Amino acid sequence: MSERNRELLGLIPASLLVTGGFAAVFIQEQDRLSDLSLTYGAIFLGLCVVAHVFLRFTLPHADPYLFPLVALLACFGLVMVYRIDEDLARDQAQWFVAGLIAFAATILVLRRDYRVLERYRYTIAAVSLLLLVLPRFPGIGAQVNGAYLGVKLGPISFQPAELAKIGIVIFLASYLRDYRQVMVVGGRRFLGLTIPPMRTLGPLLLVWAAAMLLLVFIRDLGSSLMFFGGFLALLYVATNRISFVAIGLALFGAGAVFVANTVGHVQDRITTWLDPFQPGVVDKEGYQIAQALFAQADGGVLGVGFGQALLELPGGAKILPAAETDLIYAVITDELGLAGACALILVYLLFSERGFKTALLARDSFSTLLATGLTAVFALQVFVIVGGVTRVIPLTGVTLPFVSYGGSSIVANFILLALLLLVSNRARSPA
Repeated sequence: MSERNRELLGLIPASLLVTGGFAAVFIQEQDRLSDLSLTYGAIFLGLCVVAHVFLRFTLPHADPYLFPLVALLACFGLVMVYRIDEDLARDQAQWFVAGLIAFAATILVLRRDYRVLERYRYTIAAVSLLLLVLPRFPGIGAQVNGAYLGVKLGPISFQPAELAKIGIVIFLASYLRDYRQVMVVGGRRFLGLTIPPMRTLGPLLLVWAAAMLLLVFIRDLGSSLMFFGGFLALLYVATNRISFVAIGLALFGAGAVFVANTVGHVQDRITTWLDPFQPGVVDKEGYQIAQALFAQADGGVLGVGFGQALLELPGGAKILPAAETDLIYAVITDELGLAGACALILVYLLFSERGFKTALLARDSFSTLLATGLTAVFALQVFVIVGGVTRVIPLTGVTLPFVSYGGSSIVANFILLALLLLVSNRARSPA
């Protein structure tokens, strides 16, 4: 069976899930089975088939499992958002279509040779850093829960960091592709480690440090962790030196201690993370994480049932704040239990596995580093939000890819998917 036929078969479970999910919501809310569930399933399947036909003609040798896995996540996210808020679900569906358009546009522009991005690495880096600082611009930036994340231009609002993460990965992959050999064999020895010459390492560290400072400046700590983890992953793959990772982790530890003791917003997050139930915290910053923990405990192993979780009090007050964005994983665990949550994480793990396999199959260094960086950032984004909700790490305002409500995240992750498929198609094409 060809790659594209396997991809087409993989879209069937996604359409069945969106049909069954909407049917369950309608039964729960209206106590009857509506034919709208079949309509929504048919529309979703139609959009996915159109994207599949587009891939069949443009990228015939691309990985056959990446797009079906994304379709599965996107349909599940659409049903969950609809279960929380019907109006937000309609917006989510529109952003899904916009994401597919951005997905197709990225493939059309870069289909001949995506490696042309290497020529514009410094321009891409500069634009990415500008996107990171945009939320701090007066008049267009806004502060939400202590962080400057969004930009509002008229009726349109978006989070620039979602697009900036892709640009930073492209720059790092391009730069390390040219200078990784010098970083390994050049420089001087110090305490058994090879220190690269600053003329080579300097520009790379400068852009990385600027990205880190800007992320602290806008207080988007979740994205900061994603950038840092992606940077270390690329550095290790490019140099094959565990010493670089060790030095990076040491620098991260020192920076984390400094920021935790000097930035009030970070201090509050860490205090809440350590003990969200302490007096004076649980009724303020700790309320969100405490309610998330209660919701996950309420789900047990198999959950209370789809659409059964109590999200609002009779008066309209929200029991679980930001249920459609930051805490959607808690809603999933409450309704589908530990089994459903593990199934969702398994889909993310499968996507990450296919992304890293694409990196292994790539035929040139830039493609390998690009696929590695994109996959690492995607996987870290899942870890940051799931780890925050389960109290493994401090809670940060990062969306769960393709599942949480958010147009910027959907569009950016569809562009990320397009780049992975471009790399995969070139890697799997006959020589």
